[in-house]
Amino acid sequence: MAAESAPPLFAEAIIFLSATVVAVPIAKRLGLGSVVGYLAAGAAIGPHGLQLLGSGEDVLHVAELGVVLLLFVIGLELDPQKLWRMKRDIFGLGTAQVVLTGFCLFAVATLSGMGQSAALVAGFGLALSSTAFALQILQERGQLSSDYGQRAFGILLLQDIAIVPLLAMVAILAPGEGPSTTAEIFREVMMVLSAVAAVILAGRYLISPVFLMLAATRAREVMLSAALLVALGSAGIMHTAGLSMALGAFLAGVLLAESSFRHTLEADIEPFRSLLMGLFFVAVGMSLNFSLVMANWLYIAAGVILVMFIKGVFLWGLSRSTGSSNSDAMRIAVTLPQGGEFAFVLFTAAVSTGIFNYETVNLLNAIVILTMLLTPVACLGLDMLATRAKARGVENPSIETFEEATPTVLVVGFGRFGLVVAQILTSEGLEITAIDNRPDRIAYARKQGYKVYYGDATRADVMEAAGAKKAALIAMCIENDKVMAKAINMIRGDFPSSLIFCRATDRAHAMDLTKLGVDFQIRETFESSVVFGRAALEALGTPLDRIDQIEEDVRSRDEERLAEQLSGGMYAGADKLHQVTPRSAAKPDNQDAPAQ
Repeated sequence: MAAESAPPLFAEAIIFLSATVVAVPIAKRLGLGSVVGYLAAGAAIGPHGLQLLGSGEDVLHVAELGVVLLLFVIGLELDPQKLWRMKRDIFGLGTAQVVLTGFCLFAVATLSGMGQSAALVAGFGLALSSTAFALQILQERGQLSSDYGQRAFGILLLQDIAIVPLLAMVAILAPGEGPSTTAEIFREVMMVLSAVAAVILAGRYLISPVFLMLAATRAREVMLSAALLVALGSAGIMHTAGLSMALGAFLAGVLLAESSFRHTLEADIEPFRSLLMGLFFVAVGMSLNFSLVMANWLYIAAGVILVMFIKGVFLWGLSRSTGSSNSDAMRIAVTLPQGGEFAFVLFTAAVSTGIFNYETVNLLNAIVILTMLLTPVACLGLDMLATRAKARGVENPSIETFEEATPTVLVVGFGRFGLVVAQILTSEGLEITAIDNRPDRIAYARKQGYKVYYGDATRADVMEAAGAKKAALIAMCIENDKVMAKAINMIRGDFPSSLIFCRATDRAHAMDLTKLGVDFQIRETFESSVVFGRAALEALGTPLDRIDQIEEDVRSRDEERLAEQLSGGMYAGADKLHQVTPRSAAKPDNQDAPAQ
């Protein structure tokens, strides 16, 4: 019996996955980053390489959804408090870098013979650095929390935000007839305003109640579908109005940044975003015409040198003028001189609107790719110079700044117990993030002024999105013993640097937590019972010093009994329950007992 034909795009999917599985690990092992791996995979399997797949233009139509989801995730991460703490580096240093570098590269592109519109898009596209690439370099070197690492992150964050107005600029510069009469102009303006208003109103008043209702069903696949619907639906509304889909997704993300479901949305969207962004970079690599690049290698080489030099000079000069040391400014300059993934996004949009032709975008893409490849080389070169100069100066220390300056605590479970824990921690000025999986608790906590997010403590992606990787301590305040045990095992494997403090529901649970090796556990009933017993003794006339002595003895015997139970079973050490606390030597042995 003849085999049935394969499903559509089956062979293409196999080729795509095989190429990325081979190319991306090799690129990361060489220190070049996953983006370069995806680009290399696309170049290898594309029409200008091994010709295993056709044109990359067809793939881009699907892959551009990755850009939409990326902008949605960026919007989710724009917490107003975080932006305010980093406002100087983001809106001062970052804005100055994009504007000055963009206009300088615009002037160079104009002098090279480009038209005004094309030169403007090229200049500002090349002014953007690669967030994924630069952050990977900083994380691999362990310097993301250093002074220069945080300033570099601020610049990258502004560049991520800048892609939204730059995409709008491409739409404005796009050649076309456009509206001609006053009525047509008014209709288009009203359509745009209506689309923006629809996204804002839905994000502010509709989405959170819908997610609260869906969360009550405890159906994860429905929550996942809703997350995709929010991102793609907002993008579709903007696209209908003639605006960028990415702009709609970004706006929806910003509106949900303060939502209780922010971290769960981010964790659910992330796998789709990563896969589609990988497909996007593969499609860009497939469009790279090697014969065209070889025919214009002098032009491309000059472009690479100019882009890295101009960006490096501006990054160094602006960093120095805003307070960075010379060594920090140099490190920022060699970490961010490359072109970025958003350049591909911007150039692709420019092609689709007719600002660029495919020859121009291929040359610009080649410049971006080569600057990415040369960035690790520049970093290694600076390291060699720093090693030689080490004897003359002091090494740049990793100074904890911004969020790392204050220990952060992740509170899991925000019932009565978690609420009191949060109150004590915030009384010291500590920063907390809280998650819970019960919508009614989340709503109650928000009315009390606490920011509590919806999330499942057993999911590593949700915990990471909530900040488990950088949390100094994770307070497990949930009631379900099995869920807590599963979460603890996951935390020990994925976030080993965090302390784990646990609420134990009873003595058996406390024993289980001790065997799991948590850093601290406490039985909620034990502590409240001790306080209750102290109050009873005081009401019966027992002196306070005797009450303190009894409490100390009861706690000591309880610890001894717990140790015996861990080795001998639940009923071991029962004799410790019935002992009378010895009186201090200063008191006579025949002292009357307190009244009963």
